[in-house]
Amino acid sequence: MPVALTTRSLPRTLGVLSLVFVLFFCTSGGAFTTETLVAAVGPGMALLMLIAVPLLWSLPETLLIGELASMLPEEGGYYQWVRRAFGPFWAFQNAWLTWTYSLVDMALYPVLFNQYLAFFFPHLGALAKWGVSLAVIWTATVLNLRGALLVGRWSVGAGLFVLAGFLITAIAAAPHMAHVPWAPFAKTGQGTLGAIGVGLSLALWNYSGWDNASTVQGEVRDAARAYPRALALALPLVTLGYLIPLCTTLAASDWTRWREGSWPDIARMSVGSGVGAVLAAWLALAGLASALALFNALLLAYSRVPLAMAEDGLLPPTLARLDARGTPRNAVLASAACYSLFALLQLQSLVVADVLLYALALFLEFGALIMLRIREPLLRGPFRIPLGTRGVTALAAVPTIIMAVVVALEIQDPEYGMPAVLGALVAIALGPVAYTAARRWVRPAAA
Repeated sequence: MPVALTTRSLPRTLGVLSLVFVLFFCTSGGAFTTETLVAAVGPGMALLMLIAVPLLWSLPETLLIGELASMLPEEGGYYQWVRRAFGPFWAFQNAWLTWTYSLVDMALYPVLFNQYLAFFFPHLGALAKWGVSLAVIWTATVLNLRGALLVGRWSVGAGLFVLAGFLITAIAAAPHMAHVPWAPFAKTGQGTLGAIGVGLSLALWNYSGWDNASTVQGEVRDAARAYPRALALALPLVTLGYLIPLCTTLAASDWTRWREGSWPDIARMSVGSGVGAVLAAWLALAGLASALALFNALLLAYSRVPLAMAEDGLLPPTLARLDARGTPRNAVLASAACYSLFALLQLQSLVVADVLLYALALFLEFGALIMLRIREPLLRGPFRIPLGTRGVTALAAVPTIIMAVVVALEIQDPEYGMPAVLGALVAIALGPVAYTAARRWVRPAAA
């Protein structure tokens, strides 16, 4: 039985522009981390992956998510879609997978912040870095407690600053291009299936998250139309945000010197010491802004999942209470507390598991669309994929097949792939256990 909690309603403050940049930070945040992909697999293979993934993975995903968001523009987003199609058990599993991968995901952004802070303060110790990580988490928390409107405005401002830095770097590097950006195609000794699988996971991770912002649809103006429009703008923005700076800087620098968190150094290599020093500082500041904006936007999205679950009596009812601004204060604070704890752990090596868990949650959402089309054919919003149910099923099969291939390749990598897949399987197995516990202890108390 759903829990009645408050008479306050969520204010609809997010417009299309704010939603575009919330999606930008729920998915990308700029070309940061693409240098890791290049260093792992080589320039040509990295560019091929960053071109193929949006066409074969993101485009089907955004179309399917766009129809669902237009069909059911409700707070809680994907949790509500799966619940409507398959009931509370599978909705809980979808939320469990989301929450599990968010613990890995959100632990990465304070680390990214510290990487770019090292440009200005290179000798910070471990304790200082942990303090900085907590500062990032709780600065984003304060912004979230002020409501979705402020998060949206911060996302727009930070997004424009980040994109401008990479665009100007790309323009400045163009006169220094000395070779084609895709040579060599692959890193020497990295042509194995396991290395390709890990590289594909990194590329998929850079294009994952198009459904995240659906959880705040109850706070979007004309959400049924705004979300599909925002997706149509955000996908090319993210794709070009990767390819434009990579194509010129790869052709103007020595890619073998690229390392994780090295965009300021890449700017110096690509442009020269004069202008390059200015651009290096800009990209370091952009890295700080991006890391904070990533955490900020994703905290907005992820905190709405426990809100929806609490309303269904699957989490303590206090998580569904709204404050005077219409913000789910307790859900935001509880989420921030969990992420603060996990910021202590070294989870960067679990990005492969992160992608697998995200994909499984996404496939439940694809299944929800197919089920709703069959069971409720009259349920539709302003945007609808111009295909029949069989066509939509075939469209959903494309990213599903891609993920199956990626997992098969990952297993070939004994250092990262196999441990991450095993970790993901453990997280999946715990989902039904958590649901049983929620039904037994939380729901009776809420009722």
